[in-house]
Amino acid sequence: MAVAPPSYCFVAFPPRTKDGLVVFGKNSARPREEVQEVVYFAAAAHDPGSKVECTYIAIDQVPKTHAIMLSRPAWLWGSEMGANEHGVCIANEAITTREPASETEALLGMDLVRLGLERGATAKEALDVIVSLLEEHGQGGNYYEDGSSCQAFQSAFLIVDRAEAWVLETVGKYWAAEKTTGEF
Repeated sequence: MAVAPPSYCFVAFPPRTKDGLVVFGKNSARPREEVQEVVYFAAAAHDPGSKVECTYIAIDQVPKTHAIMLSRPAWLWGSEMGANEHGVCIANEAITTREPASETEALLGMDLVRLGLERGATAKEALDVIVSLLEEHGQGGNYYEDGSSCQAFQSAFLIVDRAEAWVLETVGKYWAAEKTTGEF
């Protein structure tokens, strides 16, 4: 298994930003030839008992999902980063840990980004969504379309809204989170 490529994300809160804005960003460490797309999905209502097909597995759908804008590899259901109609932004980073990442198909970290955005109206709600799904379904599977070389990673997330940010690091179904509001 290869080492996770370097990827970084950041957030800056007022008063360290101009005009009281929150600034959020992420670089992509995806393969150079991979198609990245920016896509929008409108808020939607879903039938009771319906499922949502993520990259590798299907999970229970919620009654309503928020409108989202994503930056994602074209072949993935999930995304590297995105934002929702409530101003929640989430970015995913691949991290290397002592614990090997599961090659078994489960939710990818990028699926968890999209699910957090679709289901969380605040950074804390999105964090709770990701943690709950992680504990229930785990994470795993190939992060690259080319299945000939498995690239399975653990995931870290930056989850932001206008008031606070959460750094979430995961290893398998285990996780740790820390909150910041930009006050130092």
